[in-house]
Amino acid sequence: MPLRKYQTELIARTRESWASGHKRPCIVLGCGGGKSVIVAEIARKTTEKGNRVLFIVHRKELCEQIRKTFEWWGVDMDFCTIGMVQTITRRVSKIRPPSLIITDENHHCLANSYRRIYDAFPNAYSVGVTATPIRLDGSGLGDVNDDLIIGPPTSWLIENGYLAPYRYYSVKLIDTEALKTRHGEFVMDGVTLDKRIYGDVIQSYRRFADGMKAVCYCPTIAYSEQMADRFNADGIPAAHIDGSTDRRERERIVEQFRKGEIRMLCNVDLISEGFDVPDCGAAILLRPTKSLTLYIQQSMRCMRYQPGKTAVIIDHVGNVFRHGFPDDDREWDLYAKSTKKAKKKPEVRAKECPDCMAAVPANAAVCPQCGHKFRAENREIQEDGSAKIEEIRRIVVDYTRPGDCKNYRELLEYAKSHGYKPGWAYFQAKERGYL
Repeated sequence: MPLRKYQTELIARTRESWASGHKRPCIVLGCGGGKSVIVAEIARKTTEKGNRVLFIVHRKELCEQIRKTFEWWGVDMDFCTIGMVQTITRRVSKIRPPSLIITDENHHCLANSYRRIYDAFPNAYSVGVTATPIRLDGSGLGDVNDDLIIGPPTSWLIENGYLAPYRYYSVKLIDTEALKTRHGEFVMDGVTLDKRIYGDVIQSYRRFADGMKAVCYCPTIAYSEQMADRFNADGIPAAHIDGSTDRRERERIVEQFRKGEIRMLCNVDLISEGFDVPDCGAAILLRPTKSLTLYIQQSMRCMRYQPGKTAVIIDHVGNVFRHGFPDDDREWDLYAKSTKKAKKKPEVRAKECPDCMAAVPANAAVCPQCGHKFRAENREIQEDGSAKIEEIRRIVVDYTRPGDCKNYRELLEYAKSHGYKPGWAYFQAKERGYL
């Protein structure tokens, strides 16, 4: 299979980066853009000269997948080692020195385990690949990488037929106010079905993606197992898989998914980074995340191109309002500083269509899915991020006094339920220090 023009250009730019003195460039390309064949071609060219390649992955499930890709592409596997970072870092002294180190999902490269490998082979050239060259806190990868080689944006890949177009729905959003955070990410402990914080997941699937093969991302393993049971009980063939699932059993389930015997794959984060699930038409997001990387990986898992295909993303947790749409054009900076201390909240760039519940760009005058025309007053609401999120979340406030409200959003709902004007909530919020 010939490389696409932009893939050939990315390889050429990587060679130019090395030639100009860089040792560890990072290739940035959206999910589904073909990063595997890019690094396979780089590895093939390296091994055909008798030079050794070390390929690092962060999950055992990916080792066999990339091995098959490399063999299919013609990489001389006698000169190529593929392994998990956890294994390689323990055996680094026993590995023959490589000429080239390739890092899959390169946004993990700042971890100490990766750095030990890089430090062990200081004379080796390196290249990483990722769709999102940032850490969870928003900081860049400049401590390890010395050049960013940025490919075409996801929007361009869609427009030119390399990724499937998509429809994005966001319904009955979870209120994450009560969720704890650890290391900059939501802690999923205690998120159970009993709280019914996600709305009717099965009804949403039936309405927006009925019959499509889908991947359902859940907050915990127990939740994922329960969701698989619920889909099966409703007549939607489903299965749960996680990192502890036996390899043969996992392969059997994925094969059933490929054949259409299973339509729903429930998991936590397993089918995310680098895990290629064939013939997936929809993604169901039940896992709130502060990680742009995880959001991109999961929401775009259904966007592999097929003729005539339109992917469907059903977001029950409001991730689109934290991170924007999967194909938003984003500025990447090798030396971006952490956004952890930023006080100003990011602008919400999406709103919900009241007719079809599709999530659409905030400045849209007409819903691209159903043709609904947004009224002028909606544009005024769009300027208030809290109001927009509140409307979509449909938070129900059952308080007897304004002092019971914990934030501006709850004051808005209190005002609405008591027939007060929105200005009342604004001044109450200012007085209480919520704004």
